[in-house]
Amino acid sequence: MRYLEFYVNPEEEGKRVDAILRRHGLSTSAIRRSKRRPHGLLVDGEDIYTSYLVHAGQTVAILADDKAPSDIVPNEGPVDIRYEDEDLLVVDKPPHLAVHPCAGSWEDSLGARLVHYYHQIGLAADFHPVHRLDKGTSGLMVVAKHPAAQHILTQALHSGDFLREYLAVCRGCPSPLSGVIDAPLGRTDTSYIRQEVRPDGKRARTHYQVVEQGEGFSLLRLRLETGRTHQIRVHMAYLGHPLAGDFLYGTEDPDLIPRPALHSARLELKQPFTGTRLAFEAPLPEDMKRILDKSSTE
Repeated sequence: MRYLEFYVNPEEEGKRVDAILRRHGLSTSAIRRSKRRPHGLLVDGEDIYTSYLVHAGQTVAILADDKAPSDIVPNEGPVDIRYEDEDLLVVDKPPHLAVHPCAGSWEDSLGARLVHYYHQIGLAADFHPVHRLDKGTSGLMVVAKHPAAQHILTQALHSGDFLREYLAVCRGCPSPLSGVIDAPLGRTDTSYIRQEVRPDGKRARTHYQVVEQGEGFSLLRLRLETGRTHQIRVHMAYLGHPLAGDFLYGTEDPDLIPRPALHSARLELKQPFTGTRLAFEAPLPEDMKRILDKSSTE
């Protein structure tokens, strides 16, 4: 079982234990779930209520792991784990693998593979993704091991404490070579999947920089300031430079690349409880390299 422990500082003398836990980033729902479990909320090893008033020098502990096993049916499959601790994992997701079980991917998904992995290591945990990648997108992704970590990391997702950078291959070359795409996004009136730039959409900002130019294609580095559905894909199509292989917003071309040419290349984040800065990189995958190699030789 995973207990999160917090030392009570002198300035926290006399405060309610639930207030202390919220100061450390735990949600009210997470505190409520834990207090209902046997030995779910402790001070110096003794069961207490959320209204308990703490004293300096005491240690507050809250049970953080999942109460019940996941509803996701586990499926054995490779998972490229780049980092793991008691609270989170960083995985390198291959293209063509859905994050969640869904139509066409009920049996195999990143969630199903991770639940199988949890069973193997004896961890009773559900699947708690902090953010998501489209099925066709490859690269780095953060998954929490329990709801408390997921809540804190999700809160940090669009702040300076959580950096996400992508590499993409687009058709043509944007001008200027770097900039910010600030265009609101929303679902189209005719599709439940397709998004578009629209004045009544949600705020969306994407920073881009051209890294390499070829004949007909360019390699971009992009940073998300917001996290809307298909944000990079829609914004690049809006500029007139859709991603190579993007069947939804550009031109489907399985001979060139059988997916949108998008890769989660770099992540930086703070460990939610220790504050340690974590940084990871995943190199450009071969199917995207081939587009650039072919473009540079034509």
